[in-house]
Formats: sequence, structure tokens, C-alpha cells
Amino acid sequence: MKAVSERKQQITSTAERLFNQKGYLATSVRDLAEALGIEAASLYSHVQSKEELLWSIADRCADEFFDAVRPIAESNLHTQQKLTEMIVAHVMVITRNQDASAVFFREWKHLSEPQKSQYAQRQSDYEGIFKAVIRKGMEENLFKNFDEGFSARTILSAINWTHTWYRPDGEWTARQVGEHLSGFLLNGLIRTI
Repeated sequence: MKAVSERKQQITSTAERLFNQKGYLATSVRDLAEALGIEAASLYSHVQSKEELLWSIADRCADEFFDAVRPIAESNLHTQQKLTEMIVAHVMVITRNQDASAVFFREWKHLSEPQKSQYAQRQSDYEGIFKAVIRKGMEENLFKNFDEGFSARTILSAINWTHTWYRPDGEWTARQVGEHLSGFLLNGLIRTI
């Protein structure tokens, strides 16, 4: 059983890398098999389709984002600190597996129904976590009265591209990147008077 799960993980990791490098549509089952050093027919003994791999990556990434951010949103932290920590947690999920994050953000549009709708719903639910914290900050008179949906989408849009430029061997750790991004983004949201 362990060998099967290790092989499945190897297939998923290879798919993440190739889908990120070449794009989902440009990556064939043959490309995946060649990168794994197996016959294409052998790949089907582990996965039913290329789309199954895409959904597996998207679904797992969504779980990781929810698992990292939801406990912070539900915590007793001060609202501003809560939003800061949520941004940091989001960035840390992105930087833990940049290939998977890139696939999650860019390639989901190639999913078929019902997975495409499920992805969109999870995206909306996740955005809702940020909206709720921003709304609370507005109610507490900590944040300016911007539209919370616009504010949440602006924050998420800004940090979702971290996977394109973050380097693990760079000047800042993932946490430092998240803190810098948070400081920059919240600066426009926090009331100064």
C-alpha cells in the first residue's frame, strides 16, 4: 500500500511540475509518463485521467488554504492581527509548493463540471473568510469603509501571484514575504484617524 501511495505522490508531483511549466493543455499523458520513466498505459493503473490529476491538485490546495486560514479567522486575535496572520498563512501555503500553487491559480479553468463549479464555490467560500474579517474591522472602525468584497479580492489578487516571483533561497523567508505584503496591503485599509 505504501508503494502505491508513494507512486501516486510521485505522479502528482510530476503533474504539478509539468502543468506549471507547460500548462495543463500542453501536457500530454505521454509527457507525464516519460517524465516518470514509465509507459503511458502504466500511468492509467494509478490515475483515470489527466483531469483527475488536475482536480486532485486543485482540491488538495484548496484544503491547504482553508486549513491554514480558517483557524486564524476563528481565533481571538485582534482583527488587524488576524488579517495580517491570514495573509501570512496564505503566502506560506503558496510558497510551500509553488508548482501546485501555480496550477491551482492558473489551470483550474480547464476543469470540467461538476469540479469547475465546486472549485468556484470553494473559491467564493474562501474569499468569504477574508470578507468577514474585513467587515468586522470596518464595524470596529479599524478599517476604512471600502466594499469588503473588493478589499478581499484585492488582497487575494495581490498575494496569489507570489508563486511567480518568490525564491526559497531569496532575501526573505516566506513568513517575511507575507508580513511585508500584509503591511503594504493593510496600509491602504487601516484608518489613520
